[in-house]
Amino acid sequence: MALNTSADAPLPVGEVSRLIGGWIDRLGAVWVEGQITQLSRRPGAGVVFLTLRDPSYDISVSVTCFRGVFDAVADVVSEGARVVVLAKPEWYAPRGQLSLRATEIKPVGVGELLARLEQLKKALASEGLFASERKRRLPFLPQMIGLVTGRASAAERDVLENARHRWPAVRFEVRNVAVQGVHAVPQVVQAVKELDELDAVDVIIVARGGGSVEDLLPFSDEQLIRAVAACRTPVVSAIGHEPDSPLLDLVADLRASTPTDAAKKVVPDVGEELDRVQLMRERARRAVDNLLDREERGLAVAMSRPSMEHPHRMVDEREQQIDQLLDRSRRTLGHLLDRADSELTHTRARVVALSPAATLQRGYAVLQRGDGSVVRAAGGVGAGEALRARVADGEFTVTRTDGGVRDGGVRDGDVRDGDVQDSDGHDTGADTGTNDEENGA
Repeated sequence: MALNTSADAPLPVGEVSRLIGGWIDRLGAVWVEGQITQLSRRPGAGVVFLTLRDPSYDISVSVTCFRGVFDAVADVVSEGARVVVLAKPEWYAPRGQLSLRATEIKPVGVGELLARLEQLKKALASEGLFASERKRRLPFLPQMIGLVTGRASAAERDVLENARHRWPAVRFEVRNVAVQGVHAVPQVVQAVKELDELDAVDVIIVARGGGSVEDLLPFSDEQLIRAVAACRTPVVSAIGHEPDSPLLDLVADLRASTPTDAAKKVVPDVGEELDRVQLMRERARRAVDNLLDREERGLAVAMSRPSMEHPHRMVDEREQQIDQLLDRSRRTLGHLLDRADSELTHTRARVVALSPAATLQRGYAVLQRGDGSVVRAAGGVGAGEALRARVADGEFTVTRTDGGVRDGGVRDGDVRDGDVQDSDGHDTGADTGTNDEENGA
């Protein structure tokens, strides 16, 4: 509604309250769920006053109903019970207070609560909040543990005593909160967020003792589940006993059956760790001893080999092999040289044998005409023609006398006797007669 107001023309408080009441009166009835935190039933009064609170948030609203409406459920409804009411908003103008006028009240049974929890469980699981791959491993030895639990509760005592008994040096950052009732969810959520923001806290434990389904409902609240899923610090759930299974167990990084079990899983036992360290030291010592023994045996076997026991033997053997190779090389080279020398001698002998000078040495002579041409046939020499006869140690002049030529050579006496001259024409004092063999040559 639009109102023309200003600092000079304000509305009175009564008018504002009346206008608000008129607007609220036009609202219809709604079903509302909550937890009864206060209940006032005055004797003789026809109206019962309730305070209905949202368990997940720090919000409450006043509810009024006629005694007859409440008496219908008075035997099963008390403070702390969860109910569903059909109510219409009302505005109490004298006090400027909003309330709900209930016309019907229904208690929420355990079956209904479990059905709603199952629906919430499926919805959160579909978002992947319960997936195993998102869970983190706890540190082996946390230096500081955040603990969210009730004040002076058995759960707090079990966690602290068992943890310090196992590891006396462990430290705790404790947040005492309400673990049931309408204030439980906001306080637990706030405590978890505070501990998650502390860098010194390595792991967070949310612990509570056993109780009924209604008592454990705060640990299945959607707001708490999402707050734990958003933590960067690992969270351990230790709610109730082994049969209890709130939704916090599914989203936490580790579930402990009891608060005592949480202390055992988070904090290692110093005695057991010392025994384990001693065992590991002994295993390591045995492993080193076995390794040394094996290497010593291997070294002894290696040293017992001939090459290591008499290291110069191999050098001596190689020296003998080298000497043998050198001897073989010398013999082979000598044989090759001897063979080459023999071949060279034979070749030289053949060359010498084929040389014209060697032929002359055997008594042959070469006849040449005055122009230097060699006489090759007897018929080619005319009567009285002067020829030069060349022998091994010189040459002399011969003349053909008249005489016939025989078949295959000259006749005896065809060449007359003459003085034998050397290559300069001097008289050698030897007879110039030659036999048919020489003339034929």
